[in-house]
Amino acid sequence: MLFIPGDSEKKLGKVDQCGADAVILDLEDSVALPNKARARELVAAFIAARPKAGRIVQLWVRINPLDTDLALGDLVAVLGAAPDGIMQPKANGAADVAQLSHYLDAFEALAGLPLGSTAIVPLVTETPRAPFALGEYATTPLPRLAGLSWGAEDLSAALGASTNQAPGGGFAFTYQMVRAQTLLAAHAAGVPAIDTLHADFRDDAGLLASSREARSEGWSGRLAIHPAQVGPINTGFSPSAEDVALARRVVAAFEADPGLGTIGIDGRMFDIPHLKAARRTLAIAAAAPAG
Repeated sequence: MLFIPGDSEKKLGKVDQCGADAVILDLEDSVALPNKARARELVAAFIAARPKAGRIVQLWVRINPLDTDLALGDLVAVLGAAPDGIMQPKANGAADVAQLSHYLDAFEALAGLPLGSTAIVPLVTETPRAPFALGEYATTPLPRLAGLSWGAEDLSAALGASTNQAPGGGFAFTYQMVRAQTLLAAHAAGVPAIDTLHADFRDDAGLLASSREARSEGWSGRLAIHPAQVGPINTGFSPSAEDVALARRVVAAFEADPGLGTIGIDGRMFDIPHLKAARRTLAIAAAAPAG
């Protein structure tokens, strides 16, 4: 999911060729307050010019937080254009997502859109309160919930931290903790876990390595802040040829003898959880971008 500042006509013009699964047209952090109104106009017109049926890439909008006086104005401006979804910043828990969903019910009705057609992905670790509510996403009915993502920058600012990085590189413990909690919460809720951004958009090698690691942990994708990051992310989250070959062998072996609970391949034992993982690998490979 690639962030695009909502007030940049130049950057908006590159969306259709970006290669991402979705773009997030940003009305929040990347848009200065004096430019908010203009960003709403640009984003609404951009989405309206691309009806859902013919979209090359999903079009999402990150609105301003619900506890500001900007959020409802954002929704008024863009919902009639039928975005695919709303990214909700600084969500404190499932109740915040439910509140946004109620707003979307009303705005979809006013715009003549199908009820429930606008999905929601909340950013669930941007306030000190939010991590304590992550379990709520698995127990609260949220039909619009399409994934969970997390962020470290707003949280570190809220904590008064000078950095969110550990001395040796990577995230400090607090941010590793909320990252792991987000992964668990997403899987408990049955939605994709979307990893946070890699801040250095020039570090292709680091982005690729961390994306591969994230996929191996169970993340489904990640956020991007520059079009150059889309390729490494797509590569990192796509199974390798070796992964696909092994998955095919595992699936074939179990299908050849459905009565078995464990199977040996090349000196390794594989059981039913491995079979499920193999089928998931093949599904991801089938959905991955060509090349």
